[in-house]
Amino acid sequence: MKRISTFIVVLACTFASAQTIDDVVRYSTENLQGTARFQAMGGAFGALGGDLSALNVNPAGSAVFNFSEISITGSNYHRNNDALYGGTVTNTTDNSLDFNQVGGVLVFTSSSDSPWKKLALAFNYDLAQNFDNTYFASGSTAVGVDNYFLNFAQGEPLGPLRTREGEFVEDAYLDIGANLGYSAQQAFLGFQAGIIEPVDDVDQNTDYFSNAQYGTVNQRYQQSTSGFNSKFTANFATQYKDNLYLGASLNFHNVLYERVSLLDEQGYDADSPIQTIAFDNLLRTEGNGFSFSLGAIAKLNQTVRVGASYQSPTWYRLADDTSQRINSNLAVPDIDFINFNIVNLYEEYRIKTPEKYTGSLALVFGQDGLISLDYSYQDMSKAELRPTSDPSFADENEFIGNTLGAVNAFRLGGEYRIEQVSLRAGYRYEQSPYEDTDFVGDLTGFSAGIGYTFGANRLDLAYSRTEQDTNSFFFDGGVDNAALINRINTNIALGYTFKF
Repeated sequence: MKRISTFIVVLACTFASAQTIDDVVRYSTENLQGTARFQAMGGAFGALGGDLSALNVNPAGSAVFNFSEISITGSNYHRNNDALYGGTVTNTTDNSLDFNQVGGVLVFTSSSDSPWKKLALAFNYDLAQNFDNTYFASGSTAVGVDNYFLNFAQGEPLGPLRTREGEFVEDAYLDIGANLGYSAQQAFLGFQAGIIEPVDDVDQNTDYFSNAQYGTVNQRYQQSTSGFNSKFTANFATQYKDNLYLGASLNFHNVLYERVSLLDEQGYDADSPIQTIAFDNLLRTEGNGFSFSLGAIAKLNQTVRVGASYQSPTWYRLADDTSQRINSNLAVPDIDFINFNIVNLYEEYRIKTPEKYTGSLALVFGQDGLISLDYSYQDMSKAELRPTSDPSFADENEFIGNTLGAVNAFRLGGEYRIEQVSLRAGYRYEQSPYEDTDFVGDLTGFSAGIGYTFGANRLDLAYSRTEQDTNSFFFDGGVDNAALINRINTNIALGYTFKF
């Protein structure tokens, strides 16, 4: 009989591997690239406006435009990852190219004596996050992957981990996930792969031991992620008299995230029954979200401008699916039929990210240039997985509240104009969302760029670099094997703006 790919909704999932604190941090953190001008100045536009990506900082910024315009930006993303694991440092680089921003603004000037002097309508698409990344880690450890399966297997009855007569192994895998949950499903994988064995060979057995014998074991791990969190903004702003700008935006997010992890393990004792293990996982997340923002910019005089904005929580609705592959020298012959074509579908869940507050100050020196500073605050401990009535989510939300903390972020940018040429530079600092920065460190970055104006058009080029240390865990549960990653992201952006 021909075997076909099978899809099933996993309902009894006591531990959904994809729905953890990592997801909350991933979708609560925005790393807006924006227009080339925005990138070159470190994103410090809260009191400036006049840039389509500035709407993500302060929605009042569209009323600062004097003319209608359209802009489009493409960026090259270069990732450099140094992974420290088991005393060994491994370097991995990755490149991708994408159009990260496109948008336009229509400016309507009042012809009457009304104090409402200007109205602006703007629409803009920006990448809030580009998830394209790869790292490779290799080293020795005293905690082999057998501990992952033992962790889930202890307490699980042996009976359901066996295949029934005439039952395909892949059907049993899906059936266990749907009816008994994630823990039993992982125990099934470990048992069918010959990695773990029952203490007593009876269906009622709930204790297991490992077939892997070692003092230390060698692991090779590769993780590749792809996808995006995009933001489409519909904006309205107005200018009141000469010194006040007010605005509001509706933001619509679209999420696609894929993560493939490949683990190979060897180097066991010579008399160990297990000699090789390969264990691979695929996670795919799709969904959408909504948020809104409010903001104001005030000109205190010809030089000083101040701004303030509120970014609401983002309410995401997401759905995950997972696939797995496993093999070893003791695995059952049909184990390869459990592969990435065998998909576990999970019920939809929700994430609520925390609100963000931003205060801004800018000094504008006529046509010669400017300096701008933004400060933002976001309390990450208020993030939530939903529904909160789900017992596993309640436990994870308590963990989130105790583990995450306030994020203070600073952005500083400047621009100096020489006739048609604009020279730009920026600096960015963002605190770790974790109270313990050993999990994820603070982010620092700098940027530079140049712009050239010719007639109604402008061409902008930007270079930006950010650096951050993070502990990347191989699995979402079971064992805490992790590589310390030094991540350096370098972007080169080219943008074109047309005024009309």
